[in-house]
Amino acid sequence: MPPTWPSEPQVVLEGRTIRLEPLEERHARDLHEAGREASIWTYMPRGPLASVDDARAMIRSVLESARDGSAWPFATVENESGRAIGSTRYFDIRPEHRGLEIGWTWLGVAWQRTAANTEQKRLLLAHAFDVLGALRVQLKTDARNVRSQRAIERIGGVREGVLRAHMILPDGHVRDSVMYSITRPDWPEAKRRLAELEARYRDAG
Repeated sequence: MPPTWPSEPQVVLEGRTIRLEPLEERHARDLHEAGREASIWTYMPRGPLASVDDARAMIRSVLESARDGSAWPFATVENESGRAIGSTRYFDIRPEHRGLEIGWTWLGVAWQRTAANTEQKRLLLAHAFDVLGALRVQLKTDARNVRSQRAIERIGGVREGVLRAHMILPDGHVRDSVMYSITRPDWPEAKRRLAELEARYRDAG
């Protein structure tokens, strides 16, 4: 029997450089500092975090929408400094089908293309497959965001198709979204690739 999925993300997922902890209002100031640059949000369904109050309102909205257990929002916290440097979440959680989506993932500019990004993905995928017993984890990205697509493919994500005219972004752009999945049989290879990527970052550092 698969494990029972809790309704809230009470766990803290610990990594070498970052940890994922349940998102709370106390993270607002750090997230505003990390999330002010417009480039972070180019392909996202909301704009930059304009103020601490804006970050606090965003967190409240996320937590409210997650009350039914359909999402687990996390703050991404740098271990060395203790600062929140981004956020991510499980959502579209379907315990009856042992599936979920990883998304709304962002990091401050200084932490992009670093070990933090790879470690974030590994922690989320490992918890989904190895602890929750997921059969399927899906990810999607803007069809224009080729860098994100290549990153998902690099860890073993399988492209499934395009959701056409999927959402309207804050700038009015009608976004097509590319859908990917990693299923339980894919996970061992994805885990191996993530470990290799993390090792490269450690060696480079």
